[in-house]
Amino acid sequence: MMHATSQTTTKRLQKWLTYSLLFAGAVLMVLPFLWMISTSLKTPEQVLQWPPVWFPNPIRWQNYTEFWNSPPVKGGFLRFTGNTLAITLTCMVGEVLSALLVAYGFARYRFPGRDFLFVVLLATMMLPGAVTLVPTFILFRELGWIDTYLPLTVGAFFGGSAFYIFLARQFLLTIPISLEEAARLDGCNSLQTFWHVILPLSKPLIVTIAVFSFTAHWKDFMGPLIYLNSAENFTLTLGLNWFKQSIIGQGATPYHLLMAATIVVVLPLIVLFLVAQRAFTEGIAMSGSKE
Repeated sequence: MMHATSQTTTKRLQKWLTYSLLFAGAVLMVLPFLWMISTSLKTPEQVLQWPPVWFPNPIRWQNYTEFWNSPPVKGGFLRFTGNTLAITLTCMVGEVLSALLVAYGFARYRFPGRDFLFVVLLATMMLPGAVTLVPTFILFRELGWIDTYLPLTVGAFFGGSAFYIFLARQFLLTIPISLEEAARLDGCNSLQTFWHVILPLSKPLIVTIAVFSFTAHWKDFMGPLIYLNSAENFTLTLGLNWFKQSIIGQGATPYHLLMAATIVVVLPLIVLFLVAQRAFTEGIAMSGSKE
């Protein structure tokens, strides 16, 4: 009886210790974001005040409107947000559809060189982006695509990312072939089977790729920096960089405005993950299943 009681106490102690460590880790992760929110609502004098002020008084909501309308471009950051949203949604749709189609071919069809091509596809994940940067830029320059959104979006409709294709293939291997065979007996061709059977069953995978794709293109800085020249075409990351450079050049750094701008740029990513986290987690888990 004493031994059983001791074991129960030990398990409770381990459980309490585990939860305490997880809670401490969560606080450490959330603390910088809470400080960023607090700083974005402070007056310039409160930003560097010691001891730190966590609850600004008064709250300066005008920090957000001040930075929002600061760019000389008509529409300010609203225009940058529209540009970013157009690029991000276009790439997200293209990468989801093209990755699923390519992965479906690798997962279901047997053709000469299939395994070799898949290995080559995976090998491209080890190729640094800097290696292809100059050739890609020269190609798009010869096509006359500089200062347009084409270099940032067209590639999404040709497979997008080797990682997305790998993720999709692993997921599709978990779907029973018998479902596709039943669809073909009902008269569906390959494309109809993909559209009416595979896509409805791949919702967790679609959400996973969509979240990855949206995050990557929403916060992309290098691509827009290389291919976009006109301020009217700037994305949020370029607009944020322009805003930082312009205000730093005026003297003392207004951290309250920088934090407000950063909050606006980061907030959609946080909201997206919170909304899609269940399907996102399920998609990742099922993509790791064996055939």
